[in-house]
Amino acid sequence: MDTVEKVRQLIAIMAEHDLAELEVEEPDLRVRIQKNVPPQYLPPGMNYAHLQPVPVGQGFRPALQPSTEAGQETVPGTREEKLLEIASPMVGTFYRSPSPGADPYVTIGSDVEPDTVVCIIEAMKVMNEIKSEVTGSIVEILVQDAEPIEFGQVLFLVEPEAE
Repeated sequence: MDTVEKVRQLIAIMAEHDLAELEVEEPDLRVRIQKNVPPQYLPPGMNYAHLQPVPVGQGFRPALQPSTEAGQETVPGTREEKLLEIASPMVGTFYRSPSPGADPYVTIGSDVEPDTVVCIIEAMKVMNEIKSEVTGSIVEILVQDAEPIEFGQVLFLVEPEAE
């Protein structure tokens, strides 16, 4: 079998088994084939199972909406008024402060306005400041610092400003 045919077979094997890289070493031939795929990073211990694509027709909730809907029961001990949600506009890593050891942007009880920065989300080595887009007071922070987050994941609950 000639070299070109061997390489074609290796490419077919890669495609059949969805491999990103294949290396074969024989006495008369050494071949390394690698797809041009951008590297993907998942922190150690992250469960790959939940990274399934969202079925068509199942959209995400808007970033800001009341957290309780009509007909839903409220959990005992929670506030009766409607709370607003601040959700992640992207996938990335959540950070509460501008740098390690610095004070967090907001804490429980902090007053926020639409232009108040509430956190940073790191995506592809870019730090993105996330603004509250609502007026009110932070009542709950739902994400831990340096935790990976997904698009549409609720980060903060905000009590709207009394009018």
